[in-house]
Amino acid sequence: MSARSQSDRPDRPDRPDRQAAGGSLSRRAVLAGGAAVGVAVVGVAGAGPAAAGTTDTEAAMPGAAAKNADGARVRFDRWTTWADFRSGESDGVLPLPGPRLGVVMAEPAGTTSYTDPYLNTTAEYEYATWTSPIRRLDFGATQLTAHWNADTPVGTFLKVELLAAMEDGHRDTWVMGIWAHDDSEIDRTSVNGQSNAYGEIDTDTWNTETGHSMRSYQLRLTLLRRTGLRVTPRVWQIGATASTVPARTTVPASTPGPATGITLAVKPYAQNVHSGQYVQYGGGGEAWCSPTSTEMVVEFWGKGPTTEQLAWVDPSYADPSVDEAARYSYDYGYQGTGNWPFTCAYAASYGLDAMVVRLNSLTELEVLVAAGFPVVTSQSFTLAENGYYASDGHLWCVIGFTDTGDVIVNDPASNSDSDVYTVYPRRMFETVWLRTNYTKADGTPGSGSGGVAYLIKPHDKALPAVVDPRNPSWPSEHWG
Repeated sequence: MSARSQSDRPDRPDRPDRQAAGGSLSRRAVLAGGAAVGVAVVGVAGAGPAAAGTTDTEAAMPGAAAKNADGARVRFDRWTTWADFRSGESDGVLPLPGPRLGVVMAEPAGTTSYTDPYLNTTAEYEYATWTSPIRRLDFGATQLTAHWNADTPVGTFLKVELLAAMEDGHRDTWVMGIWAHDDSEIDRTSVNGQSNAYGEIDTDTWNTETGHSMRSYQLRLTLLRRTGLRVTPRVWQIGATASTVPARTTVPASTPGPATGITLAVKPYAQNVHSGQYVQYGGGGEAWCSPTSTEMVVEFWGKGPTTEQLAWVDPSYADPSVDEAARYSYDYGYQGTGNWPFTCAYAASYGLDAMVVRLNSLTELEVLVAAGFPVVTSQSFTLAENGYYASDGHLWCVIGFTDTGDVIVNDPASNSDSDVYTVYPRRMFETVWLRTNYTKADGTPGSGSGGVAYLIKPHDKALPAVVDPRNPSWPSEHWG
């Protein structure tokens, strides 16, 4: 691959870390859509802590003792079973008994109007709500990213909100997203422009302001359907990753683990093949690393769009399923395809479970790959570090590890599918993926994701045990 810069929104400058000493990362600089210089704005109007201990998986991992040596904390939670949804507060929502059936609208709690700021349409909608139990944290979180897996028939959509309780008792409600799979009546959107003295929404992620932290939270789900319709949205999973990651420019070196010598058979797709396609969905090329990487994983699990679903794509275009992924993960507010939960919601539209997670270490990534799960990771780096190109935020699909522990990725930043397979040095990979801060080639500050990834899987394929029960970064129950 020749040197090139990967960018999603080249017209919007990078922003330095909001809490250089407090642990809240700048979200836009590491947006999963490959935002080399991306920031976007748009306005639209309990369980206890995880038990501490050491699992068999953790004890067997070389270098496991080095993880989170800087005090970083992570907690993944989600609600997906009948019992989970019954434990929340429903107003017009019905939890359905049975595996992975989720919640639907039963009797509407009321009606409201919604004006789509991009389609310039206004309609009346019935709505119903579900609010999760309180999740109390045994640390002060400075960042949260939600996710949801849902079906939204035409004329229906979702609103997902965070109800945050702060260290001093202050409470706020934050809109995490307005979402529908179909884009004929509702344009899915993030809701920037939300901020106060305690925090802000940065496209798909909530961050605290310096000096504040969140000690508990709830998620509120609003199901909406156009008045007169009988169809209903159905949500079978909703969850979040709450975390605090201190500013770090590097992490302790790990040693090769259980995925050494493993390569998963993930079909490669190159994003640059799509350069110039469908400018209304970002224009392909550098802007499409998130949907391209995600589509690789979707198809690894034997899923993907049908011929009928792809009928809208120009038949002369190669790899039309990538165009489908870009269209149906596109965030009309951010004006790009890099919204983390929107991309996971696209993957979930094929019946998969798809979650935004924050992994604690490269060891955890190896545990997942060794168990047969390809993982999409978000990272930023300089040309000198990567050796091929620079990026302020790019997605790789991790498919394996060499015999010496280097990381095998399907890197969509390629000009042909045959060039996608890439091996990156282990030390370089874990540094650029797990750090939160770095210095760009021009001397300006850059931000890293701090270990953010997409975990996409069939519902009935069991995940491995979490490596660090004190910092659970994926579902701890047997079936994910």
